[in-house]
Amino acid sequence: MADLLARGEILDDDIAALMITVPEVRVSPDLKNATVYVTPLASGDPKLAVKALERHKRFIRGEVAHRINLKYAPDLVFRFDDRFEESARIDEILRSPEVKRDLEAEEDEG
Repeated sequence: MADLLARGEILDDDIAALMITVPEVRVSPDLKNATVYVTPLASGDPKLAVKALERHKRFIRGEVAHRINLKYAPDLVFRFDDRFEESARIDEILRSPEVKRDLEAEEDEG
């Protein structure tokens, strides 16, 4: 999947403009379904990225079928991977004055 995106094999202006990365793909135990988690870089629109990939699902599935050695190619579902945003939010919380105050109070007690 990442190879298709990196080589520009999916001919779509939205995909080319977004620079999409694939941090994870989760495959069902029966190998018939795969959830592809995508993240557009440089603050790209995640909804646009998912919609663009959905438009080309049939082509992508066909290419995946050629590249992997399975009897059937899995059905693909595209989802936005918000782990980067979540980790940035947690970092922001950890740097907040309230947390700093609590940590300092904990050090004073210890």
